[in-house]
Amino acid sequence: MIIRNLAIVLICTLVVPAGWARNQSIELTDDRGATLRLSAAAHQPAAISTFGADVSLALGVVPVAVTDYGLQGVPEYLAHQLEGVPTLGPRHQPNLEILSKLSPDLVIAIRRYTEKDGAHIESIAPLLALNLISLEDSLRAVELTGRALGAHEKAIELNAEFLDRIKELAAASKGSPVETVALLTSGSETPFIYYDHFLATALLKNLGFNNVGGALENPEKGIPLGYRISLEALLELNPDVILMLPTSRQRAFTMNPVWPYLAAVRNDRVFEVPHYWKEGAGPIARRRILDDIERLLLPDPTSSSDN
Repeated sequence: MIIRNLAIVLICTLVVPAGWARNQSIELTDDRGATLRLSAAAHQPAAISTFGADVSLALGVVPVAVTDYGLQGVPEYLAHQLEGVPTLGPRHQPNLEILSKLSPDLVIAIRRYTEKDGAHIESIAPLLALNLISLEDSLRAVELTGRALGAHEKAIELNAEFLDRIKELAAASKGSPVETVALLTSGSETPFIYYDHFLATALLKNLGFNNVGGALENPEKGIPLGYRISLEALLELNPDVILMLPTSRQRAFTMNPVWPYLAAVRNDRVFEVPHYWKEGAGPIARRRILDDIERLLLPDPTSSSDN
């Protein structure tokens, strides 16, 4: 049972490192297996990831710098809390000169986007490089960042509240017909569909949906997140619901003659979801994903008859 396994992960995070209560130095191991040693809790983190900005704000710390989405700017759902915060450019090519001038005391980053610049970043500040793909990654990353920012108890609380919310929603939807769902992205002629281990699809599975994208053979590897699928193959799977991540281009695959024959299209059950579904590991983003699932896909408990 996925939820039970996640509860075990959370319990494991409750073990506070020796010396924490005595305000000694903080030692962490990130998802590279690298050890970070901080002389004190960080209070000027920089974010080379949406997660870094999200988790910092959730823990009561405004980052000194964040990455953005180019012309789209910083993530919309965090924008009002990041007014005046300098941007570093895109996460895959952050401006390290600006980062250096801002003198952060911690850099919270997506591991796969910072591997090539890791040594340079570490010459500026300690680097907390995180996988940020699966639900388990999210729980671990929030706990690690909480320790780094001196907010360990708050991080544990955020994880516990999140797991409780999943359980509550799963219980509320229990007994409902199992629906199939596909999470798609891309503006090309062939959509990209996500595997089960990706955080957003993992949440859907925990809430009783069947992701037609299927499972990665070795999900512990994390990559790839999914795969390209033809419209003909998608029609064979024929999901009840299609969720589409935003794109700056017109979705060419929706012009395919096969598209109107999909059950989700015929039944008007195609929904565009916000960008935080793609980078949902942060406490604020993952809570919003659950809000969207509840609003769009779960049965309304108030609509049931009392008769």
